[in-house]
Amino acid sequence: MNIVKTFFNYCKACYEELAHKTTWPTRKELTQSAVLVLSASLIIAVVVWLMDVVFKAVMSSIYPN
Repeated sequence: MNIVKTFFNYCKACYEELAHKTTWPTRKELTQSAVLVLSASLIIAVVVWLMDVVFKAVMSSIYPN
């Protein structure tokens, strides 16, 4: 019975923290963060693609078909 009580207290503490102690971002903050992450992901993808193109060109000049 002690395990059930411990589990119940844990769930209650989790709810209290999420409902009353956690600060949630506003819609504007969330949108700005999402745009930042998407932009950074796009920039990193372009950089990796450019590195791949350059590496392919270098390897093709070293090891021609």
